[in-house]
Amino acid sequence: MNIDHATLVSFAKSFGLFYLIAMSIVAVAYAFWPSKQAQFNQSAADIIDDEDTPCR
Repeated sequence: MNIDHATLVSFAKSFGLFYLIAMSIVAVAYAFWPSKQAQFNQSAADIIDDEDTPCR
């Protein structure tokens, strides 16, 4: 099987596109997963709780 440059480039471009789309869907699903809401809210509150005094 002889693979030329154009075939390899077109495969890489299409695979890269599908990989990017799949990873974006995974990241959005993780961010909006209902069971993660409490963890994200706690993380946001922890950052604010540490900043209740002036900087030294």
